[in-house]
Amino acid sequence: MAAVETEQNKFGAWPVPKLLWSMAVPLITANIIIALYNIIDGIYVAQLSETALTATTLAFPAQMLMQSVAGGTATGVNSLFSRRLGAGRLDEANRVASHGLVLALISYAVFLALGLGLSGPFIRLFQPSEALRVMGTEYLTIVLAGSIGVFLTFSMGGILEATGHANLYMAMTATGAVVNIVLDPILIFGWFGLPAMGISGAALATVLSQILSALLGIVFNLRMNRDVRFRLRGFRFDREDLGEIYKVGIPSILMQSLGSVMNVGMNKLLIADSETAVSVFGVYYKMQTFVFMPVFGITQAQSVIVGYNYGAKRPDRMRHTIKLAVQAGTLIMLLGTAVVHLFPQAILALFNAGPEMMSIGIHALRVVSMPFVLSAACIVLGDALTGMGIGYVSAVNSFIRQLLVLLPAAWVLMRLLGIDWVWYAFVLSEFASLSYTLILFRRIWRQKVTPLEQAG
Repeated sequence: MAAVETEQNKFGAWPVPKLLWSMAVPLITANIIIALYNIIDGIYVAQLSETALTATTLAFPAQMLMQSVAGGTATGVNSLFSRRLGAGRLDEANRVASHGLVLALISYAVFLALGLGLSGPFIRLFQPSEALRVMGTEYLTIVLAGSIGVFLTFSMGGILEATGHANLYMAMTATGAVVNIVLDPILIFGWFGLPAMGISGAALATVLSQILSALLGIVFNLRMNRDVRFRLRGFRFDREDLGEIYKVGIPSILMQSLGSVMNVGMNKLLIADSETAVSVFGVYYKMQTFVFMPVFGITQAQSVIVGYNYGAKRPDRMRHTIKLAVQAGTLIMLLGTAVVHLFPQAILALFNAGPEMMSIGIHALRVVSMPFVLSAACIVLGDALTGMGIGYVSAVNSFIRQLLVLLPAAWVLMRLLGIDWVWYAFVLSEFASLSYTLILFRRIWRQKVTPLEQAG
């Protein structure tokens, strides 16, 4: 009980800047390391061939779908856990945590079956060359069939976040990412007498590092996190808990899954012009992840703080947290935009880009990074609402940005003006996304939070 009271005092009494940054800095650090792993992984794969890099890009939408289910479920669990903790309902909070662990295991079983049975048909959707089909299928089968680490990492990491153990979350995720970076060249190229496994080695390195992160998360929660107790003996699903988890979780899953659909659409559109354009799109996504990950670290911390203080009826602390998160997110995005605009050639060179990839990529990276700063407000405000238990705004926002605007605009621009213009679809989609988010956030704030401010 004393440990829980300490965390309650922390979320409800610490000065907001100190609280936000004490949680956000470890999360940002962990996310940057993860993003760095994604870039280094792509660099190693690109040393095999451009075809190998393209293969991982084609497999990426299926990985995104898997991560969407894992992350969306964890978001629903964390939101409910934080609100129950903020309201002082400790036994119910522990029950929610147990639900999250069981749901993670069930979700893995589904993706194990999908990985073994549907990896080949998924890659064939893009009508790739034979070499591209073989590489893509090998890679995707391994990462989906071995994805238990993904689901347990999201589940265990989310509980660490929700209880304020950001340093443990950082240790868990950063260790896995560093191990992945170390294993990549060993397994891909066959260092230290091991067989060279090529693209399968990249997939295996990813799976092994994810499992390590998950094991660390389990140990941290069982041995070092006194604020939660998993109760699996005699476990039964609670209908109310499931409803509350997926009230937030399903919109989050759908929101992130839309990214998978968008990637499929863009890959099919681009591969009809050239496989090299698909590789450029893959580089863009890795670069975007690196820029966005610090912002995601801030919003991860923000969401927990907002959720707790919404449950505790402290709108002043909610407002202060969101304001700081928007300011920090905007600054990070401005810096990211400047780096991409100034050094696109250097970024592409990291991925062994040839003349054609340079020709397409320099212009593409500069264009797609233009609306980064608009994304900051969308991400921060959407995650603030998710922390309050309102997940549909981010889901609808993703639908508008990635499907309603981006894919149709990309198709029209490609058909009318060619590959150099398709990238402007990202700019149009971000303007539409920001407009929607601002309108809905103001409306919901007036409905849900303004009465608390007036009552206070």
